Amino acid sequence: MEELGAAAVSRPVAAERKTMAIDRVFWSHFSPNLGPGGWVTGALLVSLGLDFRFGLLAIVIGNVVGALPVALAAAIGPPTGLTQMEASRRALGRLGVRPPAFLNWIYCVGWDAVNNVPAATALIAFLSIVAGGAPPFWLALGVLAAAQMVASIYGHDMVQALQKYLGAALLAAFAVIGLQSVRHGVALPHVAHAPSVATMLLAVAILASFNLSWASYSSDYTRYLPADTAPGRVVWLALAGLLGSAVPFQILGLLTAASIAEPSPTAVIASLQHAAGPLGPMVLAVIALSSITGNAFNDNTASYSLISAGVHIPRVLAAIVTALLGYGLAVAGAGRYAALYTDYLVVTMYWIAPWIGIVLADWYFGDRTVHPVPSGWTRGATIFMIVSVVTILLFSTSQIYTGPVARWLGGADIGYYVGFFVAALWYGRGGARPRGMES
Repeated sequence: MEELGAAAVSRPVAAERKTMAIDRVFWSHFSPNLGPGGWVTGALLVSLGLDFRFGLLAIVIGNVVGALPVALAAAIGPPTGLTQMEASRRALGRLGVRPPAFLNWIYCVGWDAVNNVPAATALIAFLSIVAGGAPPFWLALGVLAAAQMVASIYGHDMVQALQKYLGAALLAAFAVIGLQSVRHGVALPHVAHAPSVATMLLAVAILASFNLSWASYSSDYTRYLPADTAPGRVVWLALAGLLGSAVPFQILGLLTAASIAEPSPTAVIASLQHAAGPLGPMVLAVIALSSITGNAFNDNTASYSLISAGVHIPRVLAAIVTALLGYGLAVAGAGRYAALYTDYLVVTMYWIAPWIGIVLADWYFGDRTVHPVPSGWTRGATIFMIVSVVTILLFSTSQIYTGPVARWLGGADIGYYVGFFVAALWYGRGGARPRGMES
C-alpha cells in the first residue's frame, strides 16, 4: 500500500522506493484506453462524413498529435519523483499549481462517472444472462465503484498491477471480440465527397483529445522508476502504450460503424454483443471489467490532484472522497447526464493543452540547475489562466458552447493546438525557469 498521508503526493519518492519495473510504463499508458470509448471514437468518424481513407488518416495524425505530449511528460517522473501536478509547480509555483490541480480533480471525477454508466449497464446485462436476474443499477454501479475505490486506496502499486495483469487479460479478450466483429462483416465506409478541411480538423481534434486527456496523469505512473532511467526509453514505451491501444480500437470502430446504431457506448456494447454471438456474455463482462482499469487510474490520480489543489487531507481519504463523488454523480445522471457531462468535460479539457505546453517548455528548454520551487503565483500560472480562458471563449465547439472562431471555421476545433503552442511559446519567450531537482 502506498503511503497514506498527503506527503505521498507533495514530496518526491524516496530513492530507495524507486524500484518500479520499466515495463509498467507501457501498461500504465496502454490499459486505461481499453474499453468502448475508442470504438465509439472510431465510429464517430463515419457520422462526421469521413470515409475509410480519411478516417484512417485522421486516426493516425490525431493519435500521434495527442499522444506525443503525454509521452514526453512521462519522462518527467523518474528524475523528479513527483506526480504530474506536483512536477508542474516548478513552472506555476506552489500556489499557481492549485487551479489546474483542482480542474484535474474535477476532470477525473467526471470521467469516473461517465465511464461507469456503460460499464454498469454491461454488468447488469451480463448478470441477467448468467444468473437469470439483474441487480438494480445503483448496486451494479456500486460493485464497480467499490473495486475502483479499493485500488485507489492501495495506491500506485495496486493501480499499476491492475494495468498490467487485468490489462493483458482485457487485451486478449478484446482481440477475440474484434476478430468476431470483423468476421460478421466489415463494410468500408464510403462518402460521395471528400470531407472539408473543417471536418478533418474537427476529427483530428477529437482523436487528439482522446490521448491528450492523459497528459495530466502521465508521470504519476513513472515517478517510481529509478531517477537514472533513460528518458528516451520512457517516452517510447509510453507512446507505444497509447498508440497501441487507441489506434486499433478506433480502426475497429471505423470498420464496424455500419453495424452500430449510433456512436455511443450503449450502441457499441449492443453491437459487439450481437456480433460476438455465443461469446456475447464475455463481451459484457470484459466491458464491465475494463472500467476498473480506467477508473482505478482516474480515482488514484484524482486523489493526488485533490491534495495538490491545496486540500491537505490524507491520500486515502482523498481516494475515498473521489470515488464516492464519482459514484453519486453516475447514479444521479445515468441517462441524459452522461451526454451532457461529456460535453462539459470536452470543454474543460481546454485547460490541459496550455498547461502541458507550459510544463513541457519548462522541462525541455530549461537548464539543469538546482533551484527552489516558487512558493507563490508565477508568470507561468498567469499565462496558463489567460490562454485557457481565451481559447475556450474563442475556439471551443460543443453542444454547450461554440466560440466565434469555431463558428467562422465551420465547427472546426483548433483550440487545443492554439492553446498548446501559444502557451508554450509565450512561456518560452520569457525564458523558461531552470530545471532540476527540488532543493
